[in-house]
Amino acid sequence: MSKIAQTLAQRQKTHGNFSGHAEISQKLKTVMYETECWQDLPAEHREALDMIAHKIARILNGNPNHADHWHDISGYATLVEGRL
Repeated sequence: MSKIAQTLAQRQKTHGNFSGHAEISQKLKTVMYETECWQDLPAEHREALDMIAHKIARILNGNPNHADHWHDISGYATLVEGRL
């Protein structure tokens, strides 16, 4: 098995199937993008919210007990909080 194949197999254990993740992530982001204030947010806020949605999708699609997903969410929120 190639190194990339090994990495992908490992990620599927924690993140779940890529297609399922993509579906959940895109649905979450669509809701965010359709809100009235989305375009009024600074780029840093929008990017942090995109990444948080990405991590939420991993939690919902993969292993919800993988601590790194939760750690990353807190990290993106902390980055924005530090700029406020």
